[in-house]
Amino acid sequence: MWRSVWARLASQRITITDVLEAVDSLKTVDALKIVPICEGFGADVQGVNLAALADDAFRAIYEAWLTYGVLRFKGQSLDKDSLQTFSQRFGPLEEMPTGRMSAAQKAKIDNLYVTPISNIKVAGKPIGGLGDAEATWHSDMTYIETPPPASVLLGVEIPQNGGDTFFADQRAALAWLPQALRERITGLTIKHNAAHDSVGNLRPGFDAFDDVRDAPGAIHSMVRVHNETGEECLYLGRREWAYVPGLPLEESEALLDDLWAYATPVDYVVEQNWTPGDVIIWDNRRCLHKRTSIDPSQRRLLLRCQVLARVSG
Repeated sequence: MWRSVWARLASQRITITDVLEAVDSLKTVDALKIVPICEGFGADVQGVNLAALADDAFRAIYEAWLTYGVLRFKGQSLDKDSLQTFSQRFGPLEEMPTGRMSAAQKAKIDNLYVTPISNIKVAGKPIGGLGDAEATWHSDMTYIETPPPASVLLGVEIPQNGGDTFFADQRAALAWLPQALRERITGLTIKHNAAHDSVGNLRPGFDAFDDVRDAPGAIHSMVRVHNETGEECLYLGRREWAYVPGLPLEESEALLDDLWAYATPVDYVVEQNWTPGDVIIWDNRRCLHKRTSIDPSQRRLLLRCQVLARVSG
């Protein structure tokens, strides 16, 4: 019997290595456990090593990411390259901002797809972005026409106090709106400010302005249909410097204030208190997130990969 089995395998060019890898893959998927954090939003993924992830296990993780919006993996041992390898399975990655760096300076960067998010300074210069300040509720890069669908963070050095990250479910936020407000925003859009970063600093190359109607940035519908799940989500971006085109300024401000009052429903907020080796991936199409401020005397280093939208066709 075994001789005929191996003959069939050989005729299909399946090796014993292929068989063993398939068995290992099944074991990995069987060990993988999804533990919800909130009802339908956020989940811990247990029993998986992201540095050695079989295809079947990744497919299960991808489906869980679409289902829960935020996934957390604890106790991972990843370096920059393995973080990049995991992240790029979700889509192409954005290169870190290099500004006016020369080609020689860029060549010294060990990984262009992994960006340090840090308050650490070396020789007086920051090694990463965002520093110590609080980052208010926002979705990443909504000021561009096609914002990234996913962001991945890895905890490396974690302070004793501060720097916690929170995520809010915008599918639940939309469902939480009073019917009159839900009907009012049908067909309305928001202009998302491109000039300031998530801690409120003016980005290089942009001029300061006082009137939100003068803010540069992309315009998106207030209600977004998720392109993979088909579900509707509230899509606010960031409160600061936002504007509803076509409305008088005072009316725009009042409407945005009304919407933001419902944007972070308490039962649908995931709190992340970082420890080294934590990995979080979230769906920017569905989530808002924020970060608390950091004690400047304590070091914090996270590594980020930004997943770009796949090019169709």
